[in-house]
Amino acid sequence: MTQTILRIDASARRTGSVSRDLTDSIIARYEAPTVITRDLANPIPLIDEDWIGANFTPADDRTPEQAAKLALSDELVAELQAADTLVIGLPIYNFSVPAALKAWIDQVARAGVTFRYSAEGPVGLLEGKRAIVAVASGGTEAGSDIDFATGYIRHVLGFIGITDVVFVKADRLMIDAEATLASASQQVAALDIAA
Repeated sequence: MTQTILRIDASARRTGSVSRDLTDSIIARYEAPTVITRDLANPIPLIDEDWIGANFTPADDRTPEQAAKLALSDELVAELQAADTLVIGLPIYNFSVPAALKAWIDQVARAGVTFRYSAEGPVGLLEGKRAIVAVASGGTEAGSDIDFATGYIRHVLGFIGITDVVFVKADRLMIDAEATLASASQQVAALDIAA
């Protein structure tokens, strides 16, 4: 069965990016996947007051201007809905996710669309998907007390229903790049792509 992969590159660097190289390697593990690519080096707009107003207006009541304001968000959500697997290139910038990735998250985390509230709390609406997150950092150790990126992305993905999240880590590249890249390559090779 052909996998549909949503590839999200969050690195501002188009060349020389470890996270982009890792997403290439991860996708190469799949046999002839359909790949939807969202390169966040092509910036998407931040949400604003008009976006929030449109989002909280029932779909049938939106003006043409409000519908236009949400058009990109609708496109980004459709990409998520179409994907079986997300492959996310996540460089850690200043201990957290790049602003471009946060902008994408704000566009796709929509009540009633990708999650809903229930008496028991929020329920993600994108269940049955998997995410493989390729993490790259210069000095921040993934999972450490100063890593505010990996826990956050795991939480956000779970919030919209994607709870099968695997990390490939190329962290602390400034300390021992050779060993770090060798370890990341081994992690990619060990991925269970049938999952």
